[in-house]
Amino acid sequence: MVSLFGNKNAGWVGVDIGSSSVKLVSLSQQGRDYQVDSYAIVSLPPTAVVDGSVENQADVSEAIERGIKICGSKLKHAVVAVPSSAVITKRLEISNVFAEMELEEQVKIEADQFIPYALDEVALDFEVIGPVANHASLNEVLLVACRREDVSNREDAVNAAQLQCEVVDVDTFAVERLLPFLSAAEPGDLVGLVDIGAATLTLNVFRDGKIVYNREQAFGGNELSNAIHQQYGLEVSDVEQKLRTGGLDEEIVEMLVMPFRQSVVQQVSRALQFFYSSGAQSQLSELYVAGGTAGIDGLAELMEEEIGVPSKLLNPFVNIRVGPRLNQDRLVKDAPMLAKACGLALRSFDR
Repeated sequence: MVSLFGNKNAGWVGVDIGSSSVKLVSLSQQGRDYQVDSYAIVSLPPTAVVDGSVENQADVSEAIERGIKICGSKLKHAVVAVPSSAVITKRLEISNVFAEMELEEQVKIEADQFIPYALDEVALDFEVIGPVANHASLNEVLLVACRREDVSNREDAVNAAQLQCEVVDVDTFAVERLLPFLSAAEPGDLVGLVDIGAATLTLNVFRDGKIVYNREQAFGGNELSNAIHQQYGLEVSDVEQKLRTGGLDEEIVEMLVMPFRQSVVQQVSRALQFFYSSGAQSQLSELYVAGGTAGIDGLAELMEEEIGVPSKLLNPFVNIRVGPRLNQDRLVKDAPMLAKACGLALRSFDR
């Protein structure tokens, strides 16, 4: 089986391949503390990654190589992720008499019943969670399945950039891994994280550190970037950079950015309505806002005002030390884009 979990080790760089950019984060561990040593955000051509699939491996590899140079460190090993929309996850209950190879074969038999592809086209991995409650003879097994092509495209793009891809993770697992560094929610509280990327808006809801709800919808910052490009002639990559740094002209901000900010809030409200209609028993206790669009001035405050949930920009490094070579002010502005890459980098440490 292809490893979607892998063995943990220290010093791997998290590589988040998005639809408009590649993000890299390198962490180190000192005692019980973590430190961010370097990071990079490198724009991608619009045809490099389409609907979550790597369509032009050369462009993605080139962006990763540029990111490594920006990081300025001798990075050799990497963790990358496939999007949750490309993954099937299922919890199985399997007799605990199976072990090692026999268990692997039994998992394949179970998987063949619900995966809509031939097994030789699929990358599978599994992890034994533990005994099933009230059924001592059964183990709960988490199965993860993905089209082999989706895994190999990302792995090949990383390897071609002179890195060794050690683990192919799932983006929701990366975000889940990050949550303990962010929230001090009470047991049972619902915590939301909305990631507003270039092409998709993703809502994850957590309870007790585990994702209980995940939904993607087609909406993202590309709509704003393209509108500014068409009306003012700025390159899309320049627009994204200026949105993060606050470098857009006041006229553009007033005419396009502020109205788009309201559209973002409406889309997040719509995503939350889907969540509450799914049978949620309580309201969110807090909402984190991440992604390239999250940095629009005043977005989190407007979201809190109109949705009624305490909202804040996500900073994955709020409880992680910042290396002495990094510009802290710039890192704070870039931080909402780096959540997945940080969660992937954390994958390499035993905890």
